[in-house]
Amino acid sequence: MTIRLARERDLPGFLGLAAQVEQWFGPMVEEPGFHDAVREHIAGSLALVAESSGPDLLGGLLFGGEAPTYHVHWLVVSHRARGKGVGGALMAEATRRWVRGPGDIEVVTFGADHPGAVVSGARVFYERLGFTPAEAAAPGPEGGSRQVFRRTVA
Repeated sequence: MTIRLARERDLPGFLGLAAQVEQWFGPMVEEPGFHDAVREHIAGSLALVAESSGPDLLGGLLFGGEAPTYHVHWLVVSHRARGKGVGGALMAEATRRWVRGPGDIEVVTFGADHPGAVVSGARVFYERLGFTPAEAAAPGPEGGSRQVFRRTVA
């Protein structure tokens, strides 16, 4: 597996990943705003992809913020690659490239009562990376609960 900065030609791969999670996060594939966000992150060198020898991306990440608060804007691992360290590798590379402590990395994920919390494993994933649940966030586009998770960086 290779983690690298995303390029414009990776947009279809991001859309393929988005198609796998629209049931939890709401429409993205046909949304011009999502396309724009991916392109902006790529242009700003704030997007990473995980790839292997196959044609499809294993995962993708959009990052942002600056000291002292950084944000994981979007992180998705393909169905076939979940549980194989792809998400952790993307987060480790994002932290290495862009995070300068002291500060915090924040991500908004499913609330504890959201069906996607269990199915996706997102909350457990972030907790394993040292994030802790924090305040509630605005509901997602599908109306489900969301919560901020935060990790302090020394």
